[in-house]
Amino acid sequence: MKLNSRRDFVYLCLAAFFVSNAVLAELIGGKLIFMPFELPYLGRPVASIGVVPWPVVLVATDIMNEYFGRDGVKRITLITSGIIAYCFLILYVAVQIPAADFSPVQDEVFQIVFGQSLWIIVGSLIAFMISQLVDVSVFWLVREKTGGKLLWLRSTGSTVVSQFIDSIVIIGIAFLLPGKITLDAFWNVSITNYSYKLLIAIALTPVIYVVHGMIDRYLGKEADAMISRSAKTSLEEALSTKE
Repeated sequence: MKLNSRRDFVYLCLAAFFVSNAVLAELIGGKLIFMPFELPYLGRPVASIGVVPWPVVLVATDIMNEYFGRDGVKRITLITSGIIAYCFLILYVAVQIPAADFSPVQDEVFQIVFGQSLWIIVGSLIAFMISQLVDVSVFWLVREKTGGKLLWLRSTGSTVVSQFIDSIVIIGIAFLLPGKITLDAFWNVSITNYSYKLLIAIALTPVIYVVHGMIDRYLGKEADAMISRSAKTSLEEALSTKE
């Protein structure tokens, strides 16, 4: 398949990283881990291992926001949501089909691992849609206020707000609602997940600048035009929403 432009190739690469890491986070998220440190009075915080690939989703979101605007992010969010829903359907069917007697993975083990993933996918699908819409809104609000400057601020600012919502909603639906954890454990895991995402997002700020520079060099003059166009269309969409 021949892509029509370098712009298409950039979007395809970002979309591939976005989708693959989002789906990976859903499938492995049922495993809770102790973080390798302790906090005063709180002990060792607990997080879902699904937070490990999630920073890639955040980076891809910020880069897409910059070059492809609200529409670009909303499009890949809808596509990813559809793929996550498809994963839910396949996992649900797979859990219902009994294993053969000689299968190295028996039904009980399969149910424990992927049965929990079903709850994670439901919670994540809801949290994902909400947090992505919040992320894109905060990103462009900060960009408008800073006049297109301070990429780090709009990137981190959108993450601060959106990932707080994401962490609370997904842990609540995936673990608290089905009675897998207590309320205290819910707050422990939610706050730890959020803190991890926030710290990694800040740590990955240089990566965003590096990727931004690589895309600028790859696209050449088209990069500035894309950023200007995405800023204009995103602003127009924001204004039309207020009317």
